[in-house]
Amino acid sequence: MNIHEYQAKELLRNYGIPVPNGEVIHNPEDAEKASWRIRTDIAVVKAQIHAGGRGKAGGVKIAESIDDVKNYSKELLGKKLITHQTGEEGKEVKAVLIEEGCEIYKEYYLGLVLDRDKSRVTIMASEEGGTEIEEVALKNPNKIYKEIIDSLIGLTEFQARRICFNINLPIEVMNDGVKFMMNLYRLFKEKDCTLVEINPLVLTTERKLIALDAKINFDENGLFRNQDISNYRDLSEEDEKEIEASKYGLSYISLDGNIGCVVNGAGLAMATMDLIKFHGGEPANFLDVGGGAAEENVTKAFKIILLDHRVKGIFVNIFGGIMKCDIIAKGIVNAAKELKLDIPLVIRLEGTNADLGMEIIKSSSLNIFAVKDMDEGAKKILELIK
Repeated sequence: MNIHEYQAKELLRNYGIPVPNGEVIHNPEDAEKASWRIRTDIAVVKAQIHAGGRGKAGGVKIAESIDDVKNYSKELLGKKLITHQTGEEGKEVKAVLIEEGCEIYKEYYLGLVLDRDKSRVTIMASEEGGTEIEEVALKNPNKIYKEIIDSLIGLTEFQARRICFNINLPIEVMNDGVKFMMNLYRLFKEKDCTLVEINPLVLTTERKLIALDAKINFDENGLFRNQDISNYRDLSEEDEKEIEASKYGLSYISLDGNIGCVVNGAGLAMATMDLIKFHGGEPANFLDVGGGAAEENVTKAFKIILLDHRVKGIFVNIFGGIMKCDIIAKGIVNAAKELKLDIPLVIRLEGTNADLGMEIIKSSSLNIFAVKDMDEGAKKILELIK
């Protein structure tokens, strides 16, 4: 789950991490009132969307007067902002953050991320702040320093201090840097984060460390113990099909292709998509109905897939374990009849009650193509949509 920058900074502030003073607005009429509370000579007006690269896309403006704040707010609110992360469709700006400026002496990068390869949280830092960490890794990989955090001990002050030395943080703010990192790790752990990124972390001319920008992602599986984080969720920033799928316990991710995929199990989903791509096709989605889906879930899965008008065919690939193939087959038949399915549908059933499931499919008299294995299924759906 993602949140906006202004929400991330609210969390940082709660954990004793310095951030600029600011106020979020949703209407241009509120800009003047917010600007009067800015106590610096300049203000920064920042578009709030769930995507990086806002500055390069014109989503961050430096205002030198109240009129500038008003004009920039009016310009940004309602605008479709297109960045390298939004794609060509862009995202509509529904909120802007108006905050105090600061005199920057030096910019750094600081991030905490879940390293899945090592099954550990890793803290990364660089003195090449203000640019994307991927760019730094490409051009100056020796400028990125990492510390692997032991999950039992947590981040130690020794590790934090070593990071400070490696990124050449001035000695007079070394203790502040250590405190900053320790608090950041506490936030990461207590709120079940998967990513906390401060870029840039700035050292001001007054020798203060401030999180000038912040990005935080959360593990949705941990939201049950962090209900306050759930309140930050902005459904307008999420795909409507993914929202609808979550209501029925379905895992759905929209992709860019034209072949809808219905599977059970994340591993099988990945294998199915790989096969489609191997044979020259493009999957339109990742849709996992789970290990114990009922007929209703399968019908809903079809409805969600068909909300995407790019879908030209559907490949159902089910391995029945706890889930019985005859239940899946009934759900498929009901969905095809209810939705008056008029695009190619290929199905492969294997496992518990697979023969019974295939018999249900055959006796339905529907235009459904049954296959024996995954490879044959991927080839068949590609053949049919062509």
